[in-house]
Amino acid sequence: MNRQLSLPQFPAIARTVGRTDVLHVARCVGFVATVLFIWVTLQPFPDLGASDVGDLDKGKLASTYITLGLFSVAALALTVFRHAKALRSLLTPTFMILCCWVCINTVFSHDFGLSLQRVILTGSVLAMAACLLLLPDTQEELDLWLGGSVLFFLVVCYLGVLLAPALSIHMPRDLIEPQLAGDWRGPFGHKNIAAPIMAMLVFVGIYLVARRAFILGGAISLMAGFFVMMAGGKSAAALCVLALVMSFLVVAIKGTVFRVCLIFLPLIALNLATVGSVFDERVAAIVKLLPLDTTFTGRTDIWEFALTSLALHPWLGYGFAAFWGNDAIQNLVQDNLIGWTATAAHSHNGYLDNALTLGIPGLALIIMIFIVAPLRNFSIATKSGNNDPLANLFLRIWIFGIYLSSLESFLLDRADPIWFTFLISVVGLHYLARFRLTSELPSVAGHGQPS
Repeated sequence: MNRQLSLPQFPAIARTVGRTDVLHVARCVGFVATVLFIWVTLQPFPDLGASDVGDLDKGKLASTYITLGLFSVAALALTVFRHAKALRSLLTPTFMILCCWVCINTVFSHDFGLSLQRVILTGSVLAMAACLLLLPDTQEELDLWLGGSVLFFLVVCYLGVLLAPALSIHMPRDLIEPQLAGDWRGPFGHKNIAAPIMAMLVFVGIYLVARRAFILGGAISLMAGFFVMMAGGKSAAALCVLALVMSFLVVAIKGTVFRVCLIFLPLIALNLATVGSVFDERVAAIVKLLPLDTTFTGRTDIWEFALTSLALHPWLGYGFAAFWGNDAIQNLVQDNLIGWTATAAHSHNGYLDNALTLGIPGLALIIMIFIVAPLRNFSIATKSGNNDPLANLFLRIWIFGIYLSSLESFLLDRADPIWFTFLISVVGLHYLARFRLTSELPSVAGHGQPS
């Protein structure tokens, strides 16, 4: 009798388990795998002393496409039916205009094939970032999954330094920039990627402490902060402190005008002091009075060349992600500039790089979406009651990112770890401004309230 009763019930139990536990495990695995895949990359711990160090990306397009494609499809499959409302909210008019502009820009690119490839990669990363915060069911799950992923990543970084220092620390034998010998770089190819990532992870640790995960959060902040110092990331450390101070002030100041001035005036001043010093002699004279390297480690030459190139194609640019490293540069090189323009990967300024590739209209759209809108979203989120530590975490990463973009180029840079982490903060602020955060994440499956 018992056997007869249990047999018809077993399939129902199996279906219930399959719908809940298996999908939940899949979302957890998807979250952790996405974070670690972006941060650790497909080619971790590159040997910078190898003769083929300059060809690390060549021959890897197929694996990159397949991996990013699978991750983005899996992320969408796990979230699109549960959180379709949240995903649709990302399709703002400004974002759709940017998508159209990128398509137009790609068609008229100086290297159509290269631009098309990089548009596809960037689109995959955008899909992954849009879905990542929707994978956990509750904020407690987000804390657990994020904290565990970050701690695992930090352990990998420190094990690399201890067990394989030649692949985790810049060495005198490095063929590229041997003068950085001694600076930690972890699984990345340069300390200028490692230091900003670690600075952002300091904010994650502070967030977890605010969420009462004192031991885990404290350990993450200490490990990440120490790594920043060992990486020689002076700019990253300074901007980390600045972002923390700015975030406290933004929270304390309620007026929109004061918040705008507080955040954007230093950003404008920073870009004037860097790129602005190239084309304005008065600004250059003021910068020379400052107690710092007025060439910004030789970047003024790159900025001068980039501005000269931009003046030739100010509206359409050179094509999405198709300027540096492209044959188009060779037609612009003059005199002794050929030495560094042939090997430069970017202009060390995200705003200038996007103007070069997408033109001035594209840069304007990027500023509206990634610079202006997040601050507005934070103000809306706090007014609607979403002044949770999570909003402060996204705010700090965003502030750090917009200032760092004045010195480094990562905006819209495909699967760049800094870009992906910054993008998560932008998406997070977007969700918090539109859906109520109570004990759960912005769950729009049933009770999320649009603002």
